Amino acid sequence: MRFSQRVCVAPMMDITDRHCRFFYRLLGPNIFLFTEMLHSSAIVHGDPNKILDFDKSEHPVGLQLGGNEPRALNQATKIASKFSYDEVNLNCGCPSSRVLAGNFGVALMKTPAVVADCIKAMKDGSDARVSIKHRIGIDDNRDYSFVRDFVGKVRDAGCNLFYVHSRCAMSNLSPKKNRKIPPIDMLKVRLLKRDFPDCQFVANGELDSVAKCISILDRNEHSGLPGADGVMLGRAIWKFPTLLSELQKAFYPEKNIHSLRDVVESLECYYNLQKNQGIDTRRVVRGWVNLFNGQKGAKKWRIMLGEGLKPMEIYQTIFCL
Repeated sequence: MRFSQRVCVAPMMDITDRHCRFFYRLLGPNIFLFTEMLHSSAIVHGDPNKILDFDKSEHPVGLQLGGNEPRALNQATKIASKFSYDEVNLNCGCPSSRVLAGNFGVALMKTPAVVADCIKAMKDGSDARVSIKHRIGIDDNRDYSFVRDFVGKVRDAGCNLFYVHSRCAMSNLSPKKNRKIPPIDMLKVRLLKRDFPDCQFVANGELDSVAKCISILDRNEHSGLPGADGVMLGRAIWKFPTLLSELQKAFYPEKNIHSLRDVVESLECYYNLQKNQGIDTRRVVRGWVNLFNGQKGAKKWRIMLGEGLKPMEIYQTIFCL
């Protein structure tokens, strides 16, 4: 696989903005990162530089798009191509009521022909690899045949990289409950890999440790089913960002890991740069608050960041006594 799709951080709304991605890159130099989901219309009608620009250190990084209109997705992909994203992904997994009302996100799984047209339009708009993120079902469409047929039609449109959130989506549940109530079914990821060996499948859902990641990547000796090609972690990284460093050590041991002090020093430089450019520092540090979760001093770190103190000043106050 190109780049680092073997270990990825999931697109997360209101979390994986460019400031958070800069932070994650310090902890996981080879981990593949994604933007938040950005609607194609926002890119077409908005300010591309404000919406799409990012620090070159974030590579490899993918852009996730939302939308259901092939023409708009084609235009958005063309605009984004000027920013050199390493991948463009179509969201077919978000179950929020607002997204469902707009007939995109996971609602698209019910119309694979539309998704196929969207994929073709996106491929026409960029030389970057085009991928899709989807669920294993929606509402009453829970049989394996549903997601198998969906993947088959999208594969025929020219997509061969699938990020599979291994839960069904329930349209009557909130996004938060959709992350907890529908059960995880990693078996379907293995079945997809068996049935579409020419495609790559990245497993997503309740992966919160190196051991769990290795387990789904390995062939299941009992069933004889193949493992996934990659793993994608979301909320586990948000809650415990240093898990990125553990994943880096496990899957990319040839690359040196920054110490937490080095990370904070880099955050300090970035913080000052953004502040000098007039960026609201409250937004800049939003994704950094959990850096020390699980360690003594984590609460003070969060509070003092929220109070506007600089990262290195906080670090020295808490951890260098």
